[in-house]
Amino acid sequence: MITISLCMIVKNEEETLPTCLDSLKDLMDEMIIVDTGSTDRTKEIAASYGAQVYDFEWIDDFSAARNFAFSKATCEYIYSADADEELDKENIALFQKLKERLDPEVEIVQMYYTNQLAQSTVYNFDKELRAKLFKRLRPFVWIDPIHEMVRLDPVVYDSDIEIIHRPRNDHGSRDLQTFKKALATMNGFSKRLHNMYARELTMAGTKEDILGAEEYFTETMTNANRSIDEVKEASCIVARAARLRGDVPKMMKAAMKCVASDGCAEVCYELGLYYMEERDYDEAIVWFYNAAYMTEAILDLHTATDLPRIGLAACYKALGMHEEAAVYEKEAAEILKESK
Repeated sequence: MITISLCMIVKNEEETLPTCLDSLKDLMDEMIIVDTGSTDRTKEIAASYGAQVYDFEWIDDFSAARNFAFSKATCEYIYSADADEELDKENIALFQKLKERLDPEVEIVQMYYTNQLAQSTVYNFDKELRAKLFKRLRPFVWIDPIHEMVRLDPVVYDSDIEIIHRPRNDHGSRDLQTFKKALATMNGFSKRLHNMYARELTMAGTKEDILGAEEYFTETMTNANRSIDEVKEASCIVARAARLRGDVPKMMKAAMKCVASDGCAEVCYELGLYYMEERDYDEAIVWFYNAAYMTEAILDLHTATDLPRIGLAACYKALGMHEEAAVYEKEAAEILKESK
């Protein structure tokens, strides 16, 4: 049987931490909880479960805090958790079996992260595999009988364990502030962070957030070294920012750059909003229809599901076509009902 260190970073989690630790306490061989500045009973609760509690000064860097937590672990494997996660009885049992039977050659275990769509998070999926359990010390070994090399790829196992995510509130505003600070100190973002920043802005950003990010994504949109996916993501943000500012030429330039690469629901939806604001309802219908039925979302699933149908209903109502409007209102309502 393997041994596992629980490693967490927390701040003001007195409401959710007990539920999380109740579901994990019998699975973990040690619990390490790093507090980044709680003013409630978080540290007291953690200590009551027998956890080793450490303070870490928050420096707007989640990786730094998690690395500090990992550095305190002593077991064979490390389980990384957040306070708003929990395991139900079925998945506690699956985790226990995994602990008893895991091949020691496995270096990373992935588990399903669930309940996203029900919690208004900035994700477009309800269930996705995530790396959650990590071998603390990784041995480097030579492979292949000839032209030998050191194995670089980790041994990954995809488990059936499902983690329930129950966030208390939307972290979008907090995350966007972190992105803003990071952008001021970093020389651009990786492809992954570029996608996450665009996603956060599209799904949780205020008008000020969108306008504040316009310059960065304008540079991305015209950068020949960026991938097509990144250019399309940037086009979504720039098109929205330009529409909000009333800069129609720039909005159209950004939109057409995306449309030339097969388009996406986000840009089609923006064009629908623009033409609806102009009271050109026939043209708005074309773009809302494209968002709903002809393209796929790359950042916000809602721009391909309920939102354009709501736009279609509004346009048909404005044209006095109430039967058509009712069809799209019904579709939007059904989509929203299924996502809850």
